[in-house]
Amino acid sequence: MLRGNSLAKVDEKGRLKLPAAFRSVIEPTYGNEFFITSLRGESARIYPMQVYAELEEKMLSASSVQPLVTKLRSSLNYFGQRAVMDTHGRILLHPLLRDKAELAGEVAVLGQQNFLEVWNRASFEEALKRDPLSDDDLHELAAFGF
Repeated sequence: MLRGNSLAKVDEKGRLKLPAAFRSVIEPTYGNEFFITSLRGESARIYPMQVYAELEEKMLSASSVQPLVTKLRSSLNYFGQRAVMDTHGRILLHPLLRDKAELAGEVAVLGQQNFLEVWNRASFEEALKRDPLSDDDLHELAAFGF
């Protein structure tokens, strides 16, 4: 299970060194192949290839003429690229996504159970300030048992 947050850096070549806490879970369970993409270009989602293949199976079972499914596929493919982690634990982030999400220098790597999400640290902290969990949000979450 991928959980928590680790701060990391994207180097000048666009490589992210996976934080050791996440790498120690991912490598033995999933290996070193990934699909890196985004839903809206605000952050990168790093899926172990096995996890992304399961997501693709779900998309395949949905109607290809359903507009929402088409929109999702287009977004995932536009920002997406296959990546292989090198022996130093680094993954190359696609230049298009790296530029769009401003993934350079300091980033926050968040565990999202079965994938990682990478945010420009300053942008993420600003988003947390701008849109914190409200009392209404907490009430709605309580209905889900949280």
